[in-house]
Amino acid sequence: MSSPGVLGIGPSCAQEPHGEGSSTEPAAPVRVGPVVPDALSLIGGTPLVRLARVSPEGGGVLYGKLEAMNPGGSVKDRAALGMVLCAEREGALAKGSTIVEATSGNTGISLAMIAAVRGYRCVVVMPEDMSVERRHILRAYGAEIVLTPEREGMAGAVARAVEICEATPGAWTSRQFQNPANPDAHARATGVEILAQTGGDVAAFVAGVGTGGTLTGCGRVLREQLGGAVRICAVEPAKSAVLSGRGPGPHGIQGLGAGFVPAILDRSLIDEVLAVTDAAATRMVRRLAREEGLLVGPSSGANVHAAVEIARRVRGTVVTVLPDSGERYLL
Repeated sequence: MSSPGVLGIGPSCAQEPHGEGSSTEPAAPVRVGPVVPDALSLIGGTPLVRLARVSPEGGGVLYGKLEAMNPGGSVKDRAALGMVLCAEREGALAKGSTIVEATSGNTGISLAMIAAVRGYRCVVVMPEDMSVERRHILRAYGAEIVLTPEREGMAGAVARAVEICEATPGAWTSRQFQNPANPDAHARATGVEILAQTGGDVAAFVAGVGTGGTLTGCGRVLREQLGGAVRICAVEPAKSAVLSGRGPGPHGIQGLGAGFVPAILDRSLIDEVLAVTDAAATRMVRRLAREEGLLVGPSSGANVHAAVEIARRVRGTVVTVLPDSGERYLL
């Protein structure tokens, strides 16, 4: 009997020479990650994952952009870094400045991470119904948290952030719902990555609308390159379907549905709006974990649920965004 391999791995698992008739599968090639100067250099370049098990039979081929692979754990790292770098270039952020941000959670986490690296104080304003996990993460990065009433939604958080910013010397707020550097970050990188990863073969792009930055930035690039060949679809919560012409309201899909139409959202890019219920988003979150092995958050569940609906009607590649991990929503 052969002795156990390295770390106690038995002979059936150890990597041994492949002789004639050997049934042992060749070892997977080693993937070596880059050496980078700091955490911010890891933002972007996220993988595109095929979602074969939840894709509709006979429909389009569904892929998800796995944004939890960013160092701050979400797609918001991209816009946050873009907005901070823009503010630094313009002189709005300098040594000793304070970043004040209204956020549903992920943008605050991204800004807190960036503030830690760049040496800024960070104050995050968020509705009180945002997950406890996000608050813990924010505090771990050194951010200060201000909570606003749930009934006021993101509009209340935005108003409070403006008040704090005006009362704090040297403060800067990204105003992510109206800052053009938000969608620009996605136009420069996320959308370009999707085109490269798919070889330019995208029949539909499906993205949830929070600030509107991801949909607008990616949609702009996809439309410029693919024209009418790509269908651009927006996703919003059914309980706060303002893009569909209904009123705002509280809902359970954190990160989407701010309750108003963001200034940076380019509605001319949108071919279709899909309203997703909280229950449908939750069901898809569970399916993705148990069938695809991907633990993602509720906005990812909403996006994939909508993308599956689109894939039933569209032949070709359907790309959506998985904005963050489900670990932030477990409690």
